[in-house]
Formats: sequence, C-alpha cells, structure tokens
Amino acid sequence: MNRPFVFINVAMTADGKIDTFARKGAAISSQRDKERVDKLRAESDAVMVGGRTLLDEDPKLTVKSESLRAERVARGLPPNPIKVGIVTNAEIETHSKFLREGGGRVVIFTTHRTSNEQLASLRSQNVEMFVHEGERVDLRKTMRTLHELGINRLMVEGGATLNFELLRLGLVDEISAYVAPMIFGGKNAPTMAAGSGLERGEAVPLKLIRAENWEDGGVLLHYKVERVL
Repeated sequence: MNRPFVFINVAMTADGKIDTFARKGAAISSQRDKERVDKLRAESDAVMVGGRTLLDEDPKLTVKSESLRAERVARGLPPNPIKVGIVTNAEIETHSKFLREGGGRVVIFTTHRTSNEQLASLRSQNVEMFVHEGERVDLRKTMRTLHELGINRLMVEGGATLNFELLRLGLVDEISAYVAPMIFGGKNAPTMAAGSGLERGEAVPLKLIRAENWEDGGVLLHYKVERVL
C-alpha cells in the first residue's frame, strides 16, 4: 500500500454534528475524550486537517501531555507529530498557531490559487509546500507524497469535506468517533462527512470493531472501513 495507514478521528453529537451552525469549533469532547485524542496524536507520525478547519479554527495539533511528548522523544521522534494542511488557497496568517505552536515540521498541500508571494512567505517560515496543478488538491497524490516523506500513520482531524473525500476515494482505513450526549441540530451545522454525497448503492461500508459506553455519557465507536485502496 503506497500510502500511510489513515484513520479519521472525530467527536460528534448524538445527531452527528461536529460543530454548531456558527462553525466556531464548539467543544464536544469530554475530558476523557480529550486525553484519548492526545494519545492518538502522540502515536501518529502526522496529523492532517482540511482548509476550513485550518483557516477558521487555526488548530495547534500538538501533543498536550508532557509525558506523552517525552515518550515520543525517548523513541527518537520529535515531541509533536508533523502537521499536514490540505488547503486550496493557503492564505494563512504568519502568526497562525498551526504554523507556530509546537516547533515541529509543517507540510501544506495547495493549488495554484495560492499566490507566489504567499508560497514564498510560507516557505521562508520553513513550511514544506506542495502545489498541485488542478482546482483542488489531489488526495491520492498527497498520500503517495506523505508516504515518501516517511509518514506511516496519519491521523485526520477533519473537517467534513476532507473526511468525505478521503472516504469516497477509499483512502481511509479506520474511523474513531466519540459520540457526545448532546444535540446541536441545525441544517447548516457540519456533520462528520459532507461533500457531494453518495447514492445508497455507493455508500462506504463500515465494520464495527469496538463500542464503549463511558461514564461521561458518551459512546466511543471504532470502525474499520471495508472499502479501501
């Protein structure tokens, strides 16, 4: 398989929303789930987000636990995993937490919609830039490149469009979903997977590997994706 092992991690409400209609990164995870996510990051070579998540939420994508960072260093790894951004137009502010926090390697895949000036600015900040020819980033090509960069385990933290495209293309191996005991509602509130959608006969099949009921009222679901490339 000429790509990393890819898993999507998501926290969502009981009605499947990963944010409110306001799209400002509403808190969904419990404290226990935050600790689980931190451990997943520490076990990954890289963490990927899509353009809307990157530009609107500006995530740090760092390992918060000092002990988990120390364990990575003891294994000969940097304290934090590589950050990977998929963004059509990489108009990222120079003070971005995504770029600045954690002191680790940052890799961005973009298109020619990103200006030459912005490309030069990001490269001057030691960001590794890969520019694809089409209107959108070629995710299959991206996965091959990440594999060539030595990334064997890739964690995907959204958003909905990126999740859908990776699933549609058969580029996801597993999904971990924390379902919180709350309802957001809202027809414009994002779900785990958005994009153009699929007909029933093209639905991505999943196999439930594990389900856990947590004392915080949430449920952790772990799926294997049964259609992969």
